[in-house]
Amino acid sequence: MKIQFLFIRLIAATCLMCSLVYAREPEYINEALNPAKVQGSGKLTWWGLHVYDATLYRSAIHHSPEFALDLRYQKSFSGNSIANRTTEEMKKLGVPDAQAQGWGKQLATFLPNVESGQNITAIYIPKQGTTFYFEGKPLAQIPGADFPKAFFGIWLDQKTSAPKLREQLLGQNCPPPLFQETCN
Repeated sequence: MKIQFLFIRLIAATCLMCSLVYAREPEYINEALNPAKVQGSGKLTWWGLHVYDATLYRSAIHHSPEFALDLRYQKSFSGNSIANRTTEEMKKLGVPDAQAQGWGKQLATFLPNVESGQNITAIYIPKQGTTFYFEGKPLAQIPGADFPKAFFGIWLDQKTSAPKLREQLLGQNCPPPLFQETCN
């Protein structure tokens, strides 16, 4: 009887581990990238505080230009503070002040306040632009090709202020084609 009980516990533990290993990508990301796969993930810390976890998703189709960045916050922030920080990071990458301010104002119109554990996802699809999601629900879309290069550049550009996080997001792979970076 003890052997049967142990065997059942072993099978249950194995099933639990398998379900964790084969966890599916969020449906809205999977639909957009048709199908999605994680390229890399990491966490942003600032002065020792865990700010958010970031995950870069790419299409499973090799060299596909579509990608998504998911940020799962570990601290609470207002939508305005997220928009302001985004503006500052864009300016650090060389985006002209007026352009960064304009995009920042646009972001402030729809970015929600976030609590610890909530996520904001941005998905880039060429010819559509960048679509933002909060907790899997669409928020807004910003069309064009200039915005995504500036926005996603915060994490993926070679001049990012978070080079360790960039390295974790990219792993051993190239950045998305949007960044036109030569890759080994």
